[in-house]
Amino acid sequence: MSDVKVSIVYYSATGSVYTLAKAAAEAAEKAGAEVRLRKVHELAPEEAIQSNEGWSKHALETQDVPEATLDDLDWADAILLGTPTRYGLPTAQLKQFIDQTGPLWGTGKLVNKVCSSFTSAGTAHGGQETTIVALNNTFYHWGAIIVPPGYADAIQFQAGNPYGTSHVSNNGATPPGETELAAIAFQATRATQIAAALKKGLAQA
Repeated sequence: MSDVKVSIVYYSATGSVYTLAKAAAEAAEKAGAEVRLRKVHELAPEEAIQSNEGWSKHALETQDVPEATLDDLDWADAILLGTPTRYGLPTAQLKQFIDQTGPLWGTGKLVNKVCSSFTSAGTAHGGQETTIVALNNTFYHWGAIIVPPGYADAIQFQAGNPYGTSHVSNNGATPPGETELAAIAFQATRATQIAAALKKGLAQA
C-alpha cells in the first residue's frame, strides 16, 4: 500500500482539530500511506488571535506546519478535511481553501478521490454532524468517493458519530481523548484502505 497518498488538510484555532489531524496522519502512515499534513491559511486578524490565549498559543506552536496548496489535493489519492464547527458550518478558513479548488474541479482532477471529514465543537450539540455534511457537499461536486467511518468498527459505538470523527472541546478546554483519537485513527485507516483498493481496481480496469 506504499503507493497510496493521503492529504490531511485542516484548520484549527485552539488545537483540537490539529490533534485529530495528527492522529489521522499517524494512522494513515501506519496503514502504509505517504502522508501530507497541511493547515489552511489563517484569515483572522492578529488582534483577534492575540485576544485568545489558547488561539495565540496554538498559532505559535504550529507555525512550522506547511500551508495547504492545490497540489496537495491533486497529489493525493485520499483527502481528509478537518475543521471546527462555526454555527454548524465549516470555518471560513477551510471554506476559502475549498473555494480555490475550481481549477482542479474544472479539469476533473478531483474525480474518484477518496474523501472523509472530521470536526470539533465547543458544546455537545454544537453542529458536528451538519458541519461534516456541509463538507461532504463539496465532495459530491468533486465527483469524489465519500468514505465515512459508519459503524464499521467497535470504536464507533463509543464515539457515536457515523458521519465522521467529532470532538466536544468545551470551548477549547478539553483536548481529544482516547475514544476520539481511536475513532479518527480508524477513520483515516479506513479511508486509506479504500483508496488503496480503489486505486488498484482502477489500474486494472
